[in-house]
Amino acid sequence: MLKILIPTIMLIPSAILIHHKLLFMTMTSYSMLMTTMSLQWLHTPMMLNNMFSNQYLFIDQISAPLIILSYWLLPMMIMASQNHLKMEPKPRKQGFLMNIATLQTLLVMTLSANNMTLFYILFEATLIPTMIIITRWGSQPKRLTAGTYFMYYTLLGSLPLLIAILFLNNQKNNSNFLMLTLLKPNMHNQLTNNILWLACMMAFLVKMPLYGVHLWLPKAHVEAPIAGSMMLAAVLLKLGGYGIIRMTPMNTLTPLICPTIAMAMWGIIMTGLTCLRKTDLKALIAYSSVGHMGLVISATLIQTPWSTSGAMILMVAHGLTSSMLFCLANMLYERTNTRMLITMRGMQKAMPLMTTYWLIANLTNLALPPTINLIGEIQIMTTLFNWSPLTIMMSTMGTVITAIYSLQMFMTSQQGHLTKDSKEVYPTQTRELLIMILHALPILLLTLNSELIH
Repeated sequence: MLKILIPTIMLIPSAILIHHKLLFMTMTSYSMLMTTMSLQWLHTPMMLNNMFSNQYLFIDQISAPLIILSYWLLPMMIMASQNHLKMEPKPRKQGFLMNIATLQTLLVMTLSANNMTLFYILFEATLIPTMIIITRWGSQPKRLTAGTYFMYYTLLGSLPLLIAILFLNNQKNNSNFLMLTLLKPNMHNQLTNNILWLACMMAFLVKMPLYGVHLWLPKAHVEAPIAGSMMLAAVLLKLGGYGIIRMTPMNTLTPLICPTIAMAMWGIIMTGLTCLRKTDLKALIAYSSVGHMGLVISATLIQTPWSTSGAMILMVAHGLTSSMLFCLANMLYERTNTRMLITMRGMQKAMPLMTTYWLIANLTNLALPPTINLIGEIQIMTTLFNWSPLTIMMSTMGTVITAIYSLQMFMTSQQGHLTKDSKEVYPTQTRELLIMILHALPILLLTLNSELIH
């Protein structure tokens, strides 16, 4: 664990010490090296379901795919940010890369924390670099409002979690994840149990986000620079799912699970319908994330082995797909300086090769067979149907609406006549093609062998 964690921490001073002409090249190659080293966690046989276990850090089958996903996206975030940072002075470039490296370090430590108190501290610490990236390098004046929304929603959702962790620690004299799963907290009445469950879950439901407490997400995504959007969509939302999987075994079942799942399922349909009438491309992709995360919330709350496996597959699949969609949206934004779908038509004529990747991204987003998105969704739908047959109506409606808005997004942005302003669009760069290939490749390889992230 430390042989990868220490080099990740050393990326932070490296951003200042490396010569500015070699800055992006060196940071990208170093992070790519660490990505390659992290891939070993897919194959290492898990002794007693976890490895590298010590007092503070451990990795098991739940955290390993998410850690590898965050490492995989690190070099791509650096590559995708090159264009909008090229006009910035040297100190700002260094500051940006330092923030990204800090965020990566905190994310890896959050996903491998063994102790609930440590997990909470690191979970909250990821807010700081994300907030700086959104409010400092965002492109529009509304970025400060987006940062405020992001901070208030997440902090107010997380405070009850701190009280719940201290309460559990006081009750059992222990805050180890594995120990607390074995020593379930003994509540004397249903009300205490319900309040404790809600306190533990609220932070993660806001982070996912659950429909109803999702308003910070479209704002944060729209205003964030490309690296912020990629990290938010791919890994920061998954912290919510990861937290729910870790916390649910500690609490006995409560009647609050049913309304939460109902809200998540209702959110799938509502966000899908919102996507159908969105004109802003980045907001559309952000709302589609809320819909997909609704399925993940439902799956993680049911707590069956199949649903947890399906949630893990869908989280990794969605991380790669939405990150790819945000990259594609950013490429169009860099060329047209607008996010409005109506002004982006006919891009197939200007960038035919990029249309292929638009098609791949949209088809994986709507869960085309045999992609891992479909495997995850089918597993979750099966377990939901087994839990309550009524859920099949909402999940299938959500799937149909997802297919409609994904294809609508593809057709609006790629087909039709080029606008007068778009005729001067420069073709795709090699750097952009490399980012696309590195997104599409893991989706394809995991489709061939999805056992790796079960």
